[in-house]
Amino acid sequence: MSLLIRNGEIVTPDSRYCADIFCEGETITRIGRGLEAPPEAEVIDAQGKYVFPGFIDPHVHVYLPFSGTFTRDTYQTASRAALLGGTTCFIDFISPTNKEDLLESVFIWHGKAAGQSACDYTFHMTVPRWDSGAESQLREIVASGIPSFKVYLAYKSSTGLDDPGLFHTLKLAKELGVVVASHCENATIVEELQRQFIRSGQTGPEWHYWTRPPLVEAEGVNHLLTFAELHGTHTYIVHTSCREALEAAVRARRRGVQTWIETCIHYLLLDKTRAEQGGFEAAKYVISPPLRDKDQQADLWLALRDGVISTLATDHAPTDFATQKALGKDDFTKITNGVPGIEDRINLLYTYGVCPGKIDLHTFVDVASTQPAKIFGMFPRKGAIQPGGDADLVIYDPNFKGTISAKMHSMNVDYNAYEGREILGRPDTVTVRGQVAVRNGVFTGSCTHGRFVKRDPSHF
Repeated sequence: MSLLIRNGEIVTPDSRYCADIFCEGETITRIGRGLEAPPEAEVIDAQGKYVFPGFIDPHVHVYLPFSGTFTRDTYQTASRAALLGGTTCFIDFISPTNKEDLLESVFIWHGKAAGQSACDYTFHMTVPRWDSGAESQLREIVASGIPSFKVYLAYKSSTGLDDPGLFHTLKLAKELGVVVASHCENATIVEELQRQFIRSGQTGPEWHYWTRPPLVEAEGVNHLLTFAELHGTHTYIVHTSCREALEAAVRARRRGVQTWIETCIHYLLLDKTRAEQGGFEAAKYVISPPLRDKDQQADLWLALRDGVISTLATDHAPTDFATQKALGKDDFTKITNGVPGIEDRINLLYTYGVCPGKIDLHTFVDVASTQPAKIFGMFPRKGAIQPGGDADLVIYDPNFKGTISAKMHSMNVDYNAYEGREILGRPDTVTVRGQVAVRNGVFTGSCTHGRFVKRDPSHF
């Protein structure tokens, strides 16, 4: 199997040029002008289009138990949606509660994904508790190719990790060369504020924001990075939503703390008025951390442009509005958190970031492909266009015009947080390790083609 992509404009974080790309089997083997291909090779003309490395979403929840229910996507539906949006690899979270066995959870998540995904995937391992059994299991999990942990400083009663556990998890991570991703919100403050609002009868979705104000997120960042500084552990702050949290991370960096910062597409484009609209419709936009004031967005865009924020993710969390978010009809603390976004991230970032000049094409590729690959140990196999790398490629049509709608998306969820948004540009053709998975914007791939990406620690 061989593939030749001709006449496209290749864009990476540090270069932009017109050339052909020849792929043999699963790998890019040659890049140059006027390449010849054997008669049996498939040839795709990319004239007038960009060619990007396959995009990587470092933060998705494809399979996630939550408040007695589960996210609606399967690996089949999520991977199709990912590919239609130009994402050729994503990182899901293995998410046991503090009462569940860690190794058993790894088997469950592998079982859900194996042979069911059209794109490649890997995992972060959530650490919900610390004891001698957890330590030995975590060592085994890292050796199996999952060298990134996730800790929650929120959700105390389920996945939240206490301070002794945080101390020892960060210490082990330093020893093993593991990156620790963290949800940074002070769990004690959140829970006390939630009780206060519910007792006073303030139970609607509009009150969710006020139990998690920016100060609570910033305190979580300070908390994590104080512990990380003690051990010299590499950390990754997920879904940063506000300047207060951003500033806390930057202050720690100035002290020499090794941390990366992620934000999500919804914090760049949606604001808290969505979660303040009348009635229960606001529940569609209940997210933790919450959507912030609109004036926060300019700071996030600027930090993305300047490389202060390293990655742009989705925190894809597909739960239906009509049935699952409705579990919190009388109590906002029971609303399933999050919004779906894996299908729309790249088109929204291009339309509302690149087109108006908030970021350039090189930053676009860097934050959505190359930096996730580098931080999480997949570069240059992924996140790059170079001989020897996986033939994960996105031929992007900048002239396409469309409108986002839940009626047309492939995500298995009954609403879209960006309903009615216009987009300028979309992936026309997408390949995963040399196999064409999207043609002319239509999924044509196989849901058995995707593979688990085994990663090694200590790649810094």
